[in-house]
Amino acid sequence: MKVFVEHETFFTQLQTTARVASTHSAIQALSGVQMIASASGCELRATDMDVGLRVPIEAEVVREGVVVLPARLLLDVVRSLPVDRVSLELRPVEQDAEIISGNATFHLRTLRAEDFPPFPEPEPESAVALPVDVFVATALTVAGSASRDETRPVLTGILISASGRELRMVATDSYRLSVKETVLETPLARAFEVNTPARALQELARIATQAAEEELSISVRQNQILFVLGGLILSSRLIDGQFPNYRQLLPESFDHAIALDRTALLAVTRRVSLLAQKNTPLRLHFSEGKLTIRAVTQDVGQAEEELDAPFHGEPFEIGFNPLFLIDGLEGVAGDTATLKFINPLRPGLVTGADESFVYLIMPIRLSS
Repeated sequence: MKVFVEHETFFTQLQTTARVASTHSAIQALSGVQMIASASGCELRATDMDVGLRVPIEAEVVREGVVVLPARLLLDVVRSLPVDRVSLELRPVEQDAEIISGNATFHLRTLRAEDFPPFPEPEPESAVALPVDVFVATALTVAGSASRDETRPVLTGILISASGRELRMVATDSYRLSVKETVLETPLARAFEVNTPARALQELARIATQAAEEELSISVRQNQILFVLGGLILSSRLIDGQFPNYRQLLPESFDHAIALDRTALLAVTRRVSLLAQKNTPLRLHFSEGKLTIRAVTQDVGQAEEELDAPFHGEPFEIGFNPLFLIDGLEGVAGDTATLKFINPLRPGLVTGADESFVYLIMPIRLSS
């Protein structure tokens, strides 16, 4: 194999691909990037067996072939190259790849190409197309609520439900629950519901910011989902197991619903949260016509700030994880955020004016 490629193109596409390469697998080839050169073009591939990425790269193919090279090392080498035109040649006898740029020459030992897994191929006939910006925005709205605890893998995913003109995504870590519903301009060709790792959707979001494509193609298989964006293909395993019935977790009615200016509430919450350290809860005290947000951390200090609030009834105080509350307020679109409560021991709800985004958050029991 031998190819010539422009330095900036090589570095940019390699940087995108290398993010997916494994950093802790016992299979050494998974820590590498596979380069495939053929008559139809050149492609970079990386996978950690959960998420896989295929990125096309413009190159002059002198000789076809396949090589797998250490991802991080290759990225560092390419970053450092002195001139625009780069030559990469596989030397099978020496079991290395020769990289030449200007007067600089590198020889990198190859990884076992036979250990690198095959990638799934997209199936255009069964694919669903929708706007990439809409899909990514919906995913990012709920992604923060997905669990990072690998002992409960079903909660590390985002439940994607799509049918007709409705796209819904749900994520929960058992302490908060995010539900985002988006209305599509064009009805989908077919419906699907899958639990996809949040990491895969976050990777897709990063890629989408660099892509010029406006349409995303999605193919769902028995245990995989494929996202096609132009010539780029992101594949991910689907998460086994039953996703929680989130509808049962949402209370049907609340005793209090307080609509507040979202920007002001978010600003106050962020300020006061600076003094909610060492797992200290943020205290929301409601009384006639006002909301007082307060934080007290022993041996650090305290802060409080008042907001006008359309609250009526018996005063009560409820506590929340400050970062969780901030996440919920950030997910609300529009100028108004509505806080809904039953009592200080039951979950609270954060919604916007149209309730297309619903955020359920568990309270923290407060000491006196």
